[in-house]
Amino acid sequence: MEVLVILLSFTFLSSNLWEISNAQQQHFDTGGLSRDSFPEGFLFGTAASAYQVEGMASEDGRGPSIWDAYVKIPDVIWLETGHIANNDTGEVSIDQYHRYKEDVDLMQTLNFDAYRFSISWSRIFPNGTGEVNWKGVDYYNRLIDYLLEKGITPHANLYHYDLPLALQEKYLGLLDRQVIQDFADYAEFCFKTFGDRVKTWMTFNEPRVVAALGFDNGINPPNRCSKQFGNCTDGNSATEPYIAAHHLILSHAEAVKRYCEKYQFSFFFYDKQNGRIGIFLDFVWYEPLTRSKADNYAAQRARDFHIGWFLHPLVYGKYPRTMQKIVGERLPKFTKSEVEKMKNSFDVLCLNHYTSYYIYDPHRPPSNVTGYQQDWNAGFAYERNGVPIGRRAHSEWLYEVPWGMYKVVTYVKERYGNPNIILPENGMDDPGNLTFPESLHDSNRVNFYRSYLKELKRAMDDGANVSGYFAWSILDNFEWLLGYT
Repeated sequence: MEVLVILLSFTFLSSNLWEISNAQQQHFDTGGLSRDSFPEGFLFGTAASAYQVEGMASEDGRGPSIWDAYVKIPDVIWLETGHIANNDTGEVSIDQYHRYKEDVDLMQTLNFDAYRFSISWSRIFPNGTGEVNWKGVDYYNRLIDYLLEKGITPHANLYHYDLPLALQEKYLGLLDRQVIQDFADYAEFCFKTFGDRVKTWMTFNEPRVVAALGFDNGINPPNRCSKQFGNCTDGNSATEPYIAAHHLILSHAEAVKRYCEKYQFSFFFYDKQNGRIGIFLDFVWYEPLTRSKADNYAAQRARDFHIGWFLHPLVYGKYPRTMQKIVGERLPKFTKSEVEKMKNSFDVLCLNHYTSYYIYDPHRPPSNVTGYQQDWNAGFAYERNGVPIGRRAHSEWLYEVPWGMYKVVTYVKERYGNPNIILPENGMDDPGNLTFPESLHDSNRVNFYRSYLKELKRAMDDGANVSGYFAWSILDNFEWLLGYT
């Protein structure tokens, strides 16, 4: 049992070494891991998202999303050339819309069990609601059918940052409760149309990122924030992140309710699909910088405002006490019926994990200018006593901290009832100027995956209920603000 290393974006545990593009086979230290180290039925997969890989953004009836509009705004925000590095867009991307068979064939060659993809809401409903774009439906039918033909299990994500632009323009998107009904209608159409073949559904990818980057600092669309926190033309960082997050949680709960009542099990004329449904939550591990009580409290505040913001309501029906105390009346309230719908509204919990940081108490009074990140009242550190927390990847935010994987999974196990967990995103990036031999050998990524998988296995050995691991990403793609750099 060996580790397969290829010239793509990842390495992966495999039963054999395959020869890819006539590349020389190389053997690497697996750290004692193999597929046999993991339980029978454990899934090893890979992932991508619609806007990052599909292309055909303006073709075959697809309507624009908020990202389609955002990448075309020429104003200088935080990069010298505009919102996106090199003014890149997802208009063509890697053209998976046309070349999906090549991509799926690669997955099969690499011995992956599953592919996590996202469905573009505006490719199905160009205006967010109303008329269906059947060419878009046909594309996802072709993709799903070919995955199954090649023995790869489809995992479908309903929302990956890409709200239909029509809904943003009609009622400010996630700031209006109407989005709950509209998302549930879209989700139900997908359940009914694809659910005979798709047995694992996720509602939202990283809703915390959607709320924080879209409505607190405004660096992502819809580019709303208070003027103190970013270059936005409108917005309120003190309230809008919490409103958007509230509506994301309720949208998830409504979609899950429909799936469970109509499609998961037999209901009148609907066939039993025997599927499962959940949500993707990102989780950076926050480690106290020192052993002081103040730093420990600061680290816990960070965890509450990060993973707790969404997971606490989904498990316990309320926001973390820390958030209730700090945010106060700015934090929306759930009704009794919403709590009943929301609690335990997932069969599987997906945790995207990449990195970890040190957190300390800055010992400063609460700011007069409020916003989501300000509410944390926590300082970030990337080294302790002159020693970095881990080797930094190409991205400034991504440090290689394998023990963070163990702590993330164990924290959720202990705080939230040991749910069934999948790790649907984990990986690292390299500079785009590596030589061909450097890319082919890919030793940094080999070390990254080996070390993180060892820590995941350690958490599982200690009782964590983990059933899958997905490498991000199957292919180099449009990396949001960084474009194709």
